[in-house]
Amino acid sequence: MTTEISPDQATSFYKSVLSWYDEVGRKDLPWQQSKTAYRVWLSEIMLQQTQVKTVIPYYLKFLDEFPTVSELAAAPIDHVLHLWSGLGYYARARNLHRCAQIVCLEHQGAFPIGVEALSELPGIGRSTAGAIASIAQGQHAAILDGNVKRVLCRVFAVEGHPSIRATEKLLWTLAEATTPASRCADYTQAIMDLGATTCSRSKPDCERCPVKTHCIAKQQQTQTNYPNKKVKKVTPTRVSYPLLLQRPDGSVWLEKRPPTGIWGGLHCFPEVADPSELESYSALILQPPNAKELSTIEHAFSHFKLHMKPLLVSISDASHVAETSGVWYHPAFPAQVGIARPVERILSMLFSEAPLIK
Repeated sequence: MTTEISPDQATSFYKSVLSWYDEVGRKDLPWQQSKTAYRVWLSEIMLQQTQVKTVIPYYLKFLDEFPTVSELAAAPIDHVLHLWSGLGYYARARNLHRCAQIVCLEHQGAFPIGVEALSELPGIGRSTAGAIASIAQGQHAAILDGNVKRVLCRVFAVEGHPSIRATEKLLWTLAEATTPASRCADYTQAIMDLGATTCSRSKPDCERCPVKTHCIAKQQQTQTNYPNKKVKKVTPTRVSYPLLLQRPDGSVWLEKRPPTGIWGGLHCFPEVADPSELESYSALILQPPNAKELSTIEHAFSHFKLHMKPLLVSISDASHVAETSGVWYHPAFPAQVGIARPVERILSMLFSEAPLIK
């Protein structure tokens, strides 16, 4: 494992990356057309753990709805979550909204300058701050997103999973050493592109890679060994029973979740831990409740698998639902609220219309 590189090695590395970028790098992505701090920040948050092709329509939709950070800050969180629906990792959307408000309230609508100041904002870590600082603010700053980690792990044969503190520290050292003082913005985009397109996770295109002569993994034919795999843990499975409380007009009740936790702030079905609890479900006046079990929906989180077994319960107009925080949802008149992807799937199954949420 390489722990140090010489200035000459670093220079040769970043020059190779920049030459490759000048020749074949992507330069037509939406966020590359106007490199303001707001637009770069929005793209970087959306691109966390999400592919470019998935992000582009969401990014364009957000910019159309919220052209400026002040308009995003002034928007209701439900509307922000509605536009984010389907993109996943919803804490990003909540932090996005909170960050926009802080930028407007505490920084007069202008993003603070530099990695340290940017990192103090919600949802902006060191790498995201580096991307904003280098691309939008002309600062000298390194980045270390997932794509860059993969490139550096292979080129320098870095052992250990990137989530391990010692490994991450080494990767940051390498990232800073290989980031040039000039053309930092271009290099930031180039090294991300290199990992996203050429040095891909499963089938790296090593013959077209600009740094193949530098790459220890290529020399040793161990490319797919890097980054090292994380030790797998047994993923537990949880079961939930969403209640699809449906009125005669076809609408179903969605209640708003607390602002933190899984699907925080999104609208979801109420749940019971077991079908046997249905008769005592306090929100219903229906004796006895008549439930129909629909097909199970499976959804994977990072730390557990969820099996959702929806229970369709027909209720009369006279039945009572505690309408404290929620909406009656119908596809003909969809509410402008954030809805979790599994809930979208259940709604599509219920109304036999896919997809319901655009």
